Amino acid sequence: MSTSIRADHPEPLWIQAVNLIKEQIATGALKPGSRLPPERELCERLGISRVTLRKALTTLVEEGALSSSHGRGWYVAAGASAREWPNSLESFSETADRMGLAPSSTVLRQEVVAADLDQAEHLSIAPGTPLFVLERVRLLNDVPIALDLTQVPAELVPGVMDVDFRTGSLYDHLAAANLDPVKADATVEAQQADAYLAEHLQLEIGKPVLVMRQLVFTPTDRPLFSSVVRYRGDRYRLRTFFLRSNPSRPAWGPR
Repeated sequence: MSTSIRADHPEPLWIQAVNLIKEQIATGALKPGSRLPPERELCERLGISRVTLRKALTTLVEEGALSSSHGRGWYVAAGASAREWPNSLESFSETADRMGLAPSSTVLRQEVVAADLDQAEHLSIAPGTPLFVLERVRLLNDVPIALDLTQVPAELVPGVMDVDFRTGSLYDHLAAANLDPVKADATVEAQQADAYLAEHLQLEIGKPVLVMRQLVFTPTDRPLFSSVVRYRGDRYRLRTFFLRSNPSRPAWGPR
């Protein structure tokens, strides 16, 4: 493990240690299930005290990136590298490829149904319009991460019923049809896992899940598909950025 911890950095040493270990996990230098070096060795490599190191490691355990075993050391949690997702619109397969992980799916539903009133209004189509429905358990390195329910007007995706979505990508099929998803209106909320989610995501009933609801659009602002993705709360983090807008303050100059 290389070190980039600096005593003159504005961030506290323990936060720098947290970020460094996260980076090692994200890049694959530390694999899920692998054991971290002994604390004394980590302190020497990072140039920090044991108190500072333990604060960093405890924080990572609380975030679900590490696990600890009394007398045995610290371990990278299963699925830890999959917990932080980009603040951009990309497919599950694209995210997995970028992380160096193997995506796969268990297909629960793959069918065409008539759009009901709510579905029709959401996708700006007429009630009764054929709607392709795809429900999958999404996995990374065979670890269940999310339950994904996607709905697309069937006329936009001819031949979609013949696609093997155990390994196939819906985004690839859309690209083949010259359909380009460019933006999404999304909300994220917390829920408790019911029996159905618990079964498919290998959770206990009542455990937290994060629910992302998306409506994805083409460049012409046409609704392309909607999705509801329920992520395991211990294997998902969404990072976003906020800018403060203050009309009374000039954009440039002294503050």
